Amino acid sequence: MIASIFLLPNATYFVELLVVVVILVIMTKYVLPMLNTAIEARQEKIRTSLEAADQAAAAAAAAGDERTRVLAEAREHAREIVASAQSLADQVKAESAGRGQVEYDRIVANAQGEVATARQRAIDEAAGKIDEIVFDLVSKIVGREVDQAAHQDLVREAVAALQVEAAREN
Repeated sequence: MIASIFLLPNATYFVELLVVVVILVIMTKYVLPMLNTAIEARQEKIRTSLEAADQAAAAAAAAGDERTRVLAEAREHAREIVASAQSLADQVKAESAGRGQVEYDRIVANAQGEVATARQRAIDEAAGKIDEIVFDLVSKIVGREVDQAAHQDLVREAVAALQVEAAREN
C-alpha cells in the first residue's frame, strides 16, 4: 500500500515524457517560428493601419483647416461683393437723383418759359383787342369818327402800363 501512495515512474512514464519533449522540440523548431512570423506580420499590419489612420486623421484635420480657411475667404469675398454692390447702388441712386433733379429743373424752366411766352402772347393779343375795343367804344361814345392814328399813342401807353403792372405781379 505504501507503493500505491507514491508515484513510481515506470516505462510508460518515460515514453510519455519522451513524446512530450519531442512535441516541444518540433513545436519550437517548426510551429513556433511560423506562429511568430504570423504574429509579427499581423503586428506590422496593425502598425501600418494605425499609421495610415493617424495620417488620415492628420489629413482630415488639414482638410478641415483648409475648408475653414476657404470658407472664411469666401465669406470675406462675399462681404466685399455686397459692399461693392451697395456702394454701386448708392452711386447709381445718387446719379439718378441728380439726373432727375436736372431733368426736373429743365422741365420747370421750360414750363416757366412757356408760361412767360403764353402770358406775353395773351398780353399782346389783349393789347391788340383792347386797342380795337377802346377805339370802337370811344367812337360810339363820342358818336363820331375818331382819328385812329391820333389815339394810337394813348393805347400804346395804356398797354405799356398794363405790361409793367403784369411784370410786377410776377
